Amino acid sequence: MKILLTGANGYVGRRLLPELLSKNHEIICCVRDKNRLGLDKTTLDSITIWEVDFLEEVSLENTPKDIDVAYYLIHSMSSSTQVFDTMESKAAENFNHYMNHIGVKQVVYLSGIVNNNTLSKHLQSRKNVEDILYQGNYNVTVLRAGIIVGSGSSSFEIIRDLCEKLPVMITPKWVLTKTQPIAIRDVIQYLMGVLLKEECYNDSFDIGGPNVLTYKQMMQLYAKTRGFKNWIYTVPVMTPKLSSYWLYFVTSTSYKLAMNLVDSMKMEVVCKDN
Repeated sequence: MKILLTGANGYVGRRLLPELLSKNHEIICCVRDKNRLGLDKTTLDSITIWEVDFLEEVSLENTPKDIDVAYYLIHSMSSSTQVFDTMESKAAENFNHYMNHIGVKQVVYLSGIVNNNTLSKHLQSRKNVEDILYQGNYNVTVLRAGIIVGSGSSSFEIIRDLCEKLPVMITPKWVLTKTQPIAIRDVIQYLMGVLLKEECYNDSFDIGGPNVLTYKQMMQLYAKTRGFKNWIYTVPVMTPKLSSYWLYFVTSTSYKLAMNLVDSMKMEVVCKDN
């Protein structure tokens, strides 16, 4: 199978690539700068690289041909706190132009869980991208996930850093928000499992682990698993901006990403049975 992998430099893309190669698929990795791909020589020799910036004007020169499936793993949350949603919409629109020219059969998009009536800017942007992708001349499969648990996942790294660095925490009230985390290995299994499955065409599916937890419970479970105790006290006065500074100074996340994540952490992210 010939597969186009966008977001090949991202967390999920890096975990998905070796699994796809292990199944002997032919992989074309989309990157803005091939010098930043950071793969070992054996992997580089096994893939084709297509340098393309989906935020730039569409150029149909040197586009790959005969693609069976394209993974859409592009997001811009780390780039801006103000216009990342506009950037994500533009990237999806340009992606459609390329895919309509290439003639891809299926696009698989890893989105966010969007079951609330009111969505954060981040989740609304993910939903807007879904709507744009559905306008393409191909079959769409949308997998909607909440927090992805695994080393390298932004949300999980925040939880880990907080627990490791702060045995006693004064936390904002959003730590009582419910979420349904999923392990990265399960996300990869879903991403692989929907390949050219006609029963998954033009539909969306919430994917999550078996447990619905608050962020506070997640931190307590992390500490228990690591073998130490933590004490967490919630206060109602910590504003989103103050929360963002708190995450920025205590964890390894960037301020822009912290702002966007805090905005979403106020929203309940729980799967529906779909």
